[in-house]
Order: sequence, then C-alpha cells, then structure tokens
Amino acid sequence: MGKRTNRDYTLEFKHQAVELACEIGCTRASKQLGINVANIQRWKSKSEESKKSTKKVKVDYEEETRRLHAENAELKKVNHILKAAAAFFSRDHLK
Repeated sequence: MGKRTNRDYTLEFKHQAVELACEIGCTRASKQLGINVANIQRWKSKSEESKKSTKKVKVDYEEETRRLHAENAELKKVNHILKAAAAFFSRDHLK
C-alpha cells in the first residue's frame, strides 16, 4: 500500500477543477486531474454555497438601501413640517 499524503491545492487550481467538473462531470475531471472525486465535489459545494451567500448579502444591501431611502424621505417631510411650525410660532410670538 502506498503512503497517503495530504496535498495543498491553490485556490486557482480548485476553481479550475470545479469549472472542469461543471463541463465534463466530477468523475471524469477527477480522473483527468489525478485527484479524489470527493475533493472536487467538496470544492464545488463550497463554491455554490459561497455564491448563494454572496447573492443573499447583495439582496440584503438592496433591501436596506430601499428602507433607508424611505426613512430619509419620511424624515425630510417631518423636518419640513417642524421648520414650518417653528416659523409659525415665532411669528405668532412677535405680535
């Protein structure tokens, strides 16, 4: 039996392996690259999870931006009303 060694693969290699696996399948890609199919499947899964979380963050930012725009518009209205009230009461006070 051969000695089992742990290899460190670069991030670029992992991305390329996942791309190849998407094109030709995990099993064929693992044979061509000489690596365990489980590695490619794990890298592919992590890549998909990363894409999902990135999409969620983007959606959260868009939602937060919409909420802040609405809040800003509401505060501008309130500020305008308060300025008008202050002007009204200051004129009334001078009489």
